[in-house]
Amino acid sequence: MKKLAAVSMAALMALSMTACGSGSTETKAASTVAAGDIKTVNEGKLTMSTNAAFPPYEMTTDSGDYEGIDVEIANAIADKLGLELQIDDMSFDSALLAVQQGKSDIVMAGVSVTDDRLSVMDFSDTYTTSTQVVIVPEDSDVTVDSLGDCMIGCQKATTGYIYCSDDYGTDHVTAYDNGATAVQALQNGQIDCVVIDSAPAQAFVDTTPGLKILDTEYVTEEYAIGFGKNSALKDPVNNALKELIKDGTVQDIIDKYITE
Repeated sequence: MKKLAAVSMAALMALSMTACGSGSTETKAASTVAAGDIKTVNEGKLTMSTNAAFPPYEMTTDSGDYEGIDVEIANAIADKLGLELQIDDMSFDSALLAVQQGKSDIVMAGVSVTDDRLSVMDFSDTYTTSTQVVIVPEDSDVTVDSLGDCMIGCQKATTGYIYCSDDYGTDHVTAYDNGATAVQALQNGQIDCVVIDSAPAQAFVDTTPGLKILDTEYVTEEYAIGFGKNSALKDPVNNALKELIKDGTVQDIIDKYITE
């Protein structure tokens, strides 16, 4: 299977950016203000676009606050830069576009580094790795080798959706706004399986009786912080991330949410 083949994300992003018109660059320049020696979209704040329906990386609490691995890492980076973290919650594909169009400073949403994304975005160093896995009903006979005969559910615009569409064709894949909706469709018998990152997959299975994760992984990938092309924030954010990795803060945050 062509797990790491070129995908269509760049084309989709390019079309979306074109639809916004050539004024997007001017909008970015006009809205960017100085925060000390660091220029950010909103003065004194590090604005992070995300899709807060991706546990344990980003999710909302009962009180409406945000928590998760990406949220805590972003908070730690903002502290090092003397900024306040501002989180803008939106769909996953909108979160990617927001940073490209200068509407956010960074995007963190379990974002995997791919060749097509590298053509329209810049990325930090990797801060963790993840695997795409397959969720099925406990009595299912679906295997990784038989995915081509199944109807697969994925979160739209994610690498899971891209890989599955590339490997098996879009007629074998149904896109949902978030992982929870895909899992609900699986419970309702509308699809045969869900392909999603391993950590949220485990979170969904732990809270949804009757489901399991296949032992065989689908693909392994790297998570990093996304920036707009040639963003001046890349170096300061990446340097802060390196310090947090070196002193063990990032691993402590990951271990807090992923205990296995």
